[in-house]
Amino acid sequence: MVLQQTLVLIKPDGVARGLTGEIIKRFEQRGLKLVALKLVRVNMDHAKQHYTEDITERRGEKVRSMLLDFITEGPVVAMIIEGVDAIENIRKITGATESKSALPGTIRGDFSHVSFSHADAKEIPVRNIIHASADEFDAKHEIALWFSIDELCDYKRADEHHVF
Repeated sequence: MVLQQTLVLIKPDGVARGLTGEIIKRFEQRGLKLVALKLVRVNMDHAKQHYTEDITERRGEKVRSMLLDFITEGPVVAMIIEGVDAIENIRKITGATESKSALPGTIRGDFSHVSFSHADAKEIPVRNIIHASADEFDAKHEIALWFSIDELCDYKRADEHHVF
């Protein structure tokens, strides 16, 4: 059993569409625990630390620029979620990055609909509701970027006796 913490962001499109409660509900129903939560306006310096230069190498400067503009266009809900194999489980609940590949029942499969090709043709960012850390390395880096240690809350959920 691997107890992990990971970062999840509800992006400006998810916040604007009123999906915050539904998204949190999906994680909590799976036995995952919120240990930090805040609503923030992301400034460009912070956005650049989140979407680092390595995105430029993988996806190009134009994509990075669109991501930076997107994450700074409105409020973001940032949270740290904890649980057994949390990173893998949250990525499954979240669904594939591209909406048309995200299965029904996942957050992106149920709530997003913009494909990479459509976004490219319109020169817009892919509005896919949510970000979840890709792996343990990213989770540690992203948690430290978005939260200070004193913002985390330690408590027991009523259902934790089933897990531990």
